[in-house]
Amino acid sequence: MSEVKKMTSSRRHHLKSLMLQIAADWIEQEKKEVELAKEAYMAENCPSPDLSGDQAALMEICKKLQQAIDKIDEARYDTEAKVQKADTEIDDLKLKVVELAGVKKPALKKVRMSADAMLQALLGGKHKVNMDLRANLKQVKKEVKEETTDTVGDWRKNIEDKADRKKMFETS
Repeated sequence: MSEVKKMTSSRRHHLKSLMLQIAADWIEQEKKEVELAKEAYMAENCPSPDLSGDQAALMEICKKLQQAIDKIDEARYDTEAKVQKADTEIDDLKLKVVELAGVKKPALKKVRMSADAMLQALLGGKHKVNMDLRANLKQVKKEVKEETTDTVGDWRKNIEDKADRKKMFETS
């Protein structure tokens, strides 16, 4: 048998706090990476407009930006519609799977309970039910029949009768 050494609670708490600190550092680093990726994407795809010029040039830049925003909104709307359609299809398929599988009835467990306890559980604790059926029955006394020895007869007589019968068959 190998004995497992248990870790003390202070050691366990110390290790847990170290793990939480490392996880917090990783989360911060991940946030910075996401922010840098966003800035790189924006610098690549959305250069800053040249604002030097007259009002007509600025109006032209605004119109171009508005057209770009409209295209992006249309694409966003289309993707949202596709996602919604996919979600409804997924829900329908889940319902079909449940319908095909059917509802399984759980196996019943055997319960050892007396009739009194069962009725008390059904009717509640305030009702006192007695299922002692033998208490409600009438008491019937057995009649004692006296057998007379006359009807039974002597056993020797029966043997003699049978011997006579045997003789009858043999003589014929």
